[in-house]
Amino acid sequence: MDMLLMYWLPCLCMIAGMVMAARRLTHYFQLESYQFHGYFQTVNRQWRRAIAPYLALSGIYLGIFLLSLFLAVILWMSDDHASWTAPQVIWVLLCCAGYVLAGWFIRKWGMKRSEKKKFALTARMKRLYGALIVTLLLIPALVSLIWGDVHILGALCCVIAALLLPWLVALAGLLALPVERLIFRLYFKDAEKKLMENPKLIRIGITGSYGKTSTKFILAEILGQKYNVLATPASFNTPMGVTRIIRERLTPAHQVFIGEMGARHVGEIRELSGLVHPQIGVLTAVGPQHLDTFKTLERIKNTKYELIDALPGDGLGVFLHDGDIVTGLYEKTQKPKMLVGREGSDAWATDESVSPAGSRFTLHLKGWEPFDCETQLLGEHNIRNILTASAVAKYLGLSREQIRRGIQSCKPVEHRLQLLKTPGGVTVIDDAFNTNPRSSKEALKVLSSFPGRRVIVTPGMVELGAQEEKYNEEFGQAMAEAVDVAVLVGRKHTEPIYRGLKDQGFDESSIHAVASLNEAIAVVNGLLRPGDVVMYENDLPDNYSES
Repeated sequence: MDMLLMYWLPCLCMIAGMVMAARRLTHYFQLESYQFHGYFQTVNRQWRRAIAPYLALSGIYLGIFLLSLFLAVILWMSDDHASWTAPQVIWVLLCCAGYVLAGWFIRKWGMKRSEKKKFALTARMKRLYGALIVTLLLIPALVSLIWGDVHILGALCCVIAALLLPWLVALAGLLALPVERLIFRLYFKDAEKKLMENPKLIRIGITGSYGKTSTKFILAEILGQKYNVLATPASFNTPMGVTRIIRERLTPAHQVFIGEMGARHVGEIRELSGLVHPQIGVLTAVGPQHLDTFKTLERIKNTKYELIDALPGDGLGVFLHDGDIVTGLYEKTQKPKMLVGREGSDAWATDESVSPAGSRFTLHLKGWEPFDCETQLLGEHNIRNILTASAVAKYLGLSREQIRRGIQSCKPVEHRLQLLKTPGGVTVIDDAFNTNPRSSKEALKVLSSFPGRRVIVTPGMVELGAQEEKYNEEFGQAMAEAVDVAVLVGRKHTEPIYRGLKDQGFDESSIHAVASLNEAIAVVNGLLRPGDVVMYENDLPDNYSES
């Protein structure tokens, strides 16, 4: 009883408090797809938000610990300390409650800011919490093993552990890693088996630095005019995400599977290709995306080409003619291939007309008579995405009318140049998902086509490594020609954009640098009037904050 009340119960309560307090850190881990590199980058980038709460928790724990020691000495010096009295038990329980409440308070502190991507208590997250509990329990257990019992040292080690919680969460992730890898391989093999059980299933992989999600949805819509199509939803483009969709949604009735393939590290497209075994590979673009993890454009290029390498000898590679990297990869490829986007290639467009209402153009597919098409999708870049999808559709046997009908029925992808009308006569363009230099410039072209006063709300671009500042300054320079009012979210991060705007002579009174999206919305609401158009361009992830 003495050992339980004096040592183990306080240690267990401290551990319970730390597990609750770790919620922000585990969310960071989840947002980074449980990648250690990304997790530590997040902790390092915003160390105040990642460290300060646990410094406070450790301080609270130390205060309770010292107070409990002080009270213990007083009670021990009383006449009767041979057995526990009611006041002594109450004192221990109050201290234990303090440890738990402190953890609860830190958890609530970490949840004050609204989360764009909510924390999800998935099976993997439950296993991470289990590993964290084991990690924390090892601290007093090892002290007890070495010194014979926990004593003061065990509790003091738990106080210190609260300060080290950001690193202990990573250690828990490391301990859970072998189990996670085993579980993933089992799921992966099950999904691969399910995918390959239907020999008639047409398997398509799409990758690129940008444009892959839009192209995927356009292709699914067009192919849907003839086939029963399953495409990975939203931005499910990681090995675990694609595995999950195959296991949960693929049925024998599906005739086409389209898998979007994203990557933040070399080898990830190869891994996804090993799951999907694509017969058709589509490469939309190669550019400076995720430079913080890839480091060089050459590594990005090689990673994207892993999809083409994975195609069988009779497969088909489809490349967007960019006159640069992708065109070079097309020329390098010895497998059956298509090039789209320029006159005389396998697919191109003429008589393009882009407006706030959508786009019209004449579609040329090699070997066919050209035909007119129209779409609700905004921007010239979406016409290029349509060309890519149309070339694949022709290859898979769709008729001109089916392709035309599919193009006409395409809807804007959520958060990608999505046009929203408001009751107040203000037009909203939601392009929050795009976070790369090329798509941001394309978005500015779209915004320029709208009449009335043009307002942009943006935090700039992230995950561009050492070149991030350069690209954001260029973004500001391009912005100066397209907008009348700029609302910049995150004063520190948007300094290069501010400089770019000023370099082009943009009116500084029309630049509003704010600390948060909520503050930006308040500024915009005070500015807008009927006839205005506001574009929300780019969006900082939850784990990228200045506050």
